[in-house]
Amino acid sequence: MANELALAYGGCNTRSPALLNAIFMTTVNTAAKTLVAVASSSKAEHAERWKVGDHLRFGMMLMTWFAVWVLRVLMDHFPCSVGPSHPFLLEGLSSVGALDIAPSSPPCFDMILHEGSDVPPVKALGRALSHILTLLNEIPATSRKYQFAVAMADKIVDQNAREGNMELLHINRVALSLAFSRTSGLLYRSLQSSQTVDNSGTWTSRLINSIPLGSSVASYVKVISSILPSAITGTFLSQNQRQLALDSKEKADDVAAEKHAQELLWITNKMRSCGAVDEAVLQWSLASGLCSLSLTANPRVQGFIVKISALLLRDLIHANLEVPSQVKFRLLVLWLPLFCFADNGLAYPILTGYEKMEMERVMDDLISSLPALDQEVILTNWLQDFTICSSDWPNLQLAYDRWCQTTRKLIA
Repeated sequence: MANELALAYGGCNTRSPALLNAIFMTTVNTAAKTLVAVASSSKAEHAERWKVGDHLRFGMMLMTWFAVWVLRVLMDHFPCSVGPSHPFLLEGLSSVGALDIAPSSPPCFDMILHEGSDVPPVKALGRALSHILTLLNEIPATSRKYQFAVAMADKIVDQNAREGNMELLHINRVALSLAFSRTSGLLYRSLQSSQTVDNSGTWTSRLINSIPLGSSVASYVKVISSILPSAITGTFLSQNQRQLALDSKEKADDVAAEKHAQELLWITNKMRSCGAVDEAVLQWSLASGLCSLSLTANPRVQGFIVKISALLLRDLIHANLEVPSQVKFRLLVLWLPLFCFADNGLAYPILTGYEKMEMERVMDDLISSLPALDQEVILTNWLQDFTICSSDWPNLQLAYDRWCQTTRKLIA
């Protein structure tokens, strides 16, 4: 009989900890309820002296919290799981090569290896790499363990690639492809949450944000409204407090979006080095929701997204990727507007002058490889965006002139 590899939450033994778990959780809930009851009664009757019932309720609260402390000491001596009772299972690589990513779990779990286990090492490496890549999305970038996790994932991917084994290369491809999909989804939700906060502001901020370059103007308005007295700005204290809360939420969402965008750029570079860039190109050509949100994203987030788009478009030409013309068309239609409207940065430019010239040649070659009707759609949209944006890049006039000349020949 084949043995299995079980990854379970740490320390559950045969001494039946279910009853102790139930008592502990019930006591905690009771203590919380009594604390809320005492706090609400003291707030409502702060002007009056406590009655006998209030003193009894307060004493019961103290006794309940003391019972929680005693149970906690007992649970330290009787190992068991306070969290979910189901085991944490990491499924291996399936027969078709797909990795099943296990749900998020507490960081502490023990590996219980059955004696004589017969687990393929390829599946073990696949689970390890997928687990680390999932942890990267969950660990805050400010944590000192974040760079440790990045280095661990970097080491596994690079060592798999150096071996040159087809199974190891397939592990990299599948794990990085799933990480790219998951991280782009997290980035989309972070941007969506951030812009939901923007849209929930006052009617004046929504009006300012709706005009061209409104986000820049809105930042100055926020500074002015915080300096001038409320009588001059026409706002009330409650509105200012609400706006401060919204600004704090927006800042947190921007930080999360920047973290996910930076991780997505790292994953993209890893996929390029492992020969899996075609997976990233395909997923990026379908990210229409992320593309629309990136147009109004934070400039730093826009910078990472522009770099990812530029790398993928460049590899379509330089790596001679064989992808359908529909994928090329979707890439150009989706991400050309971001190239036009993204904040290119003054102190820290997103792309250098040479990189911009190279990208114009790359886009020119990609457009020329498409059918005439697709070229018309792409170049018409580009001209519309290029004439109203403040940026002078990308300038695809050569591609536009060539398309016009080719169309004239077809008429003649």
